[in-house]
Amino acid sequence: MSREVARQVLEVEAAAIRNLMENLGDDFDRAVELIDGCTGRVVLTGMGKSGIICRKIAATMRSTGTPALFMHPAEAIHGDLGMVTENDLVVAVSNSGTTEEILNLVAVLRRIGVQLIAITSSPESPLATTADLHLDVGVRREACPMNLAPTASTTAGLALGDALAMSVSVKKGFKEEDFARLHPGGKLGKKFLKVADLMHTGDEVPRVSLETAMKDVIYEMSRKGLGLTTVQDEHGHLLGLITDGDLRRLMERDPDPMVRTAGEVMHRGGACISSQELATAALRVLEEKRITSLLVCDGDAPVLGVLHLHDLWGVGLF
Repeated sequence: MSREVARQVLEVEAAAIRNLMENLGDDFDRAVELIDGCTGRVVLTGMGKSGIICRKIAATMRSTGTPALFMHPAEAIHGDLGMVTENDLVVAVSNSGTTEEILNLVAVLRRIGVQLIAITSSPESPLATTADLHLDVGVRREACPMNLAPTASTTAGLALGDALAMSVSVKKGFKEEDFARLHPGGKLGKKFLKVADLMHTGDEVPRVSLETAMKDVIYEMSRKGLGLTTVQDEHGHLLGLITDGDLRRLMERDPDPMVRTAGEVMHRGGACISSQELATAALRVLEEKRITSLLVCDGDAPVLGVLHLHDLWGVGLF
């Protein structure tokens, strides 16, 4: 019995979303244009379950490049209306389009001159006919067996809000780097960190010349603590690399290693990566090559930095 009820609920809600897909029209395009052209904030407002949906739509818009906030309609007419400016755009969500608190708020908003988009399932409702633009959710029956609890209407409203947010995001040209900038914490932000965000630069980069004595090479490697040193020319271009492994092998085979210079001990090349690569790509290279550090070089330019495995551990990319 329980599973049968669940199937019926899911089918009704799935049908509500399919209906939205089939009936997207010019009004949806106009709504995207209005939101994209808004020079202020997009203000979402709704009562009860619709208000909860509004909070989520506002959060999705904010995270994808559209300034947005939620305003409780009852609190708005008791002072919170001060958060709305004439440059804002209000999106009011009410399945019936007759919610008293929303209509009271709309009456004030029209006097201010704020543009209004209404999202309802009732095109003839007072809210729909008062708005500058109406989007019909098209839900005529809820998934609730008694047709009372907001279910299909809130599911469809949320889906329509997501569709608006994503369409505006694409229209704005929102990119991965923009997403990373707005999500600096957690897995989402870490996924889009670039090598340039984590690499060691400037005096943190171990560097010696071809003529540097091994005593000074070891001191430079110990001082910088990255397990290697670059060997560079006077212009900062990479000539070679000396690693901890190179030092161990030198000590094993050479009876007097301290008389050597960096140029005699270094090996050519070294694994390099662009500063604009994602940190996740750098991690893959380190794992594939089974090394602990990457040099950061953009083309034939001088060495920009060094990225160490510990730098990736430090931001929790593992």
